[in-house]
Amino acid sequence: MKTIGIIHTPFTTLEDMPIQPKGAKGIIGTIEVNEQYVPGLMDLDGFSHIYLLYKFHMAQKTALRVTPFMDTSQRGVFSTRSPLRPNHIGLSLVRLKKIKNNIITVQGIDVLDGTPLLDIKPYIAAFDEVQKSSSGWMQSTKEEVILKRSDRRFAD
Repeated sequence: MKTIGIIHTPFTTLEDMPIQPKGAKGIIGTIEVNEQYVPGLMDLDGFSHIYLLYKFHMAQKTALRVTPFMDTSQRGVFSTRSPLRPNHIGLSLVRLKKIKNNIITVQGIDVLDGTPLLDIKPYIAAFDEVQKSSSGWMQSTKEEVILKRSDRRFAD
């Protein structure tokens, strides 16, 4: 898999980061897209939000059972957002603020500085919006998610 750019954020350590974009409401970051992929940014500026797919580059191990940040019980890794996945791939939905040349400015970023970007996809409500959904074991409120910060449980 090729890296198409680098994500830049104010977060330089894994501790005390928001665990999801909901907890990073006002946080601004930039994405530096490699020059050869700049033509692929054409028409992206018409979207309000984009998905970022990236590599959890600091994740050194994998686990099929983890204790997620919003729980005290072990869960199957595929029912969580843990970075300890077999392929260490992350996903964040962020607000697109602007694009200038190869720099994309986003808001609501919950990613470690220097994270390798794998892909960008536009959020399209007609495709992605889910009216009725269930969140399985995850019963925390939106406010609890917003306030939750990371610790070192997935580091090393």
